[in-house]
Amino acid sequence: QVRLVESGGGSVQAGGSLRLSCIASGATGGTHNMAWYRQLPGKEREGVATISVRGSPTYADSVKGRFTISKDNTKNTLYLFMNDLRPDDTAMYYCAEDGPRRIFVGSWREYVYWGQGTQVNVAS
Repeated sequence: QVRLVESGGGSVQAGGSLRLSCIASGATGGTHNMAWYRQLPGKEREGVATISVRGSPTYADSVKGRFTISKDNTKNTLYLFMNDLRPDDTAMYYCAEDGPRRIFVGSWREYVYWGQGTQVNVAS
């Protein structure tokens, strides 16, 4: 059974930075793509960034140049470094595992494992 636990969310001013972490446990052996998604109440979950088994990143257009996804296989940890945060980055951020690399509308439905989420609030 895979378990994902996110941390690192919080409240920042616009232009600030945060680092999200997701610790994975369970017998996955690092064999799946991983991703960060975000969601506002009443809205569909949207892809932020994915990272392949080999470490190749993919980003949503809205975060390119500002966010960086990475992973440390020795620590079974996925990261999302978020810089130059904007108010419209405010959302619940979720870590996900075992799904597509490509980000598209509804891609969240193809991910198998999910964390409980960590809230990010960006004030203007």
